[in-house]
Amino acid sequence: MVIKMKYRSWIIVLIMIGIALGVGAYFIVYNVGNKTNEQGNYKATRTEANVNQNEENNNQSEKNEAENPNTEKSEENSQLEQQNQQEQPQPVEKEIASFTTKIVTKDSSRQKNIGITCNTLNGTIVEPGSTFSFCNTVGQATTAKGYQKADIFDENGKKKKGLGGGNCQISSTLYNAVLSVPTLKVTERHAHSNKVPYIESGKDAAVAYGSCDFKFQNNTGYRIKILATTSGSEVTTKIISLT
Repeated sequence: MVIKMKYRSWIIVLIMIGIALGVGAYFIVYNVGNKTNEQGNYKATRTEANVNQNEENNNQSEKNEAENPNTEKSEENSQLEQQNQQEQPQPVEKEIASFTTKIVTKDSSRQKNIGITCNTLNGTIVEPGSTFSFCNTVGQATTAKGYQKADIFDENGKKKKGLGGGNCQISSTLYNAVLSVPTLKVTERHAHSNKVPYIESGKDAAVAYGSCDFKFQNNTGYRIKILATTSGSEVTTKIISLT
C-alpha cells in the first residue's frame, strides 16, 4: 500500500513537471515569435522610410534640374563668349583730327564747368551712319552734376551768369575738329550772339540745352571716338577712328 502511494506521488510530480515544461516552452515560443514579428515590422518600416527618402531626394534632384536646365550650358556659353572676346582682334585706333583752343579767363566756375563737360564727353563712341548730338551727350547743366554759374551770352549778345558757362568753348573746339574730316557732316550749328575770345568769327558753335545744339553725322563708314581734355589753360578735342 505504501509503495503504491509512493508511485502515485512520483507520477503526480512528473505530471506537474511536464505541465511546467509545456507552459515554459509555450511562453518561449510566443515571445520569440513576437520578437521576430517586431523585427520584421521594424525592418519593413525602415525600408519604407529609406525608399521614401530616396524618392524625395530623386524628386528634389529632378526639380533642381528642371529649374536650372541651362546652368551648365550657361557656364559653357559664358566661357565661350569670354574666349571669343579674347580671340577677337581689338580695333585699331588712329587719330584723324585734333583741335585746341586757349582758355582766356581764369574764372574758377567756368574752369570747373569745362572740366565736368570734358569728362562727360571724353570717350564717346559714334557709330557709322549715326548722328552725334552735343546736348544729348553732355546733358543739361545742373547743380546736381556740379555745374556752377559762369558768363554766357543772352540772345541779345549781353553777358549774364548761367549754369554751364564755358560749355560752348568745348562744342566750338569739337566743331573745328569735325570740320577737318570731310566724311563727318555737320547737320546743326549755331553762332553766338556776340564774339567769343577763344575762336575766330564764324568758327564757333554755341550750345544751350533745349534750344540750340551742335550735331554731326558720321559718314566715315567706321566707328569714331571723341576725346575731350582740358589742362586748365587749353581745351583739346580729338577724333579717333576705330577700324
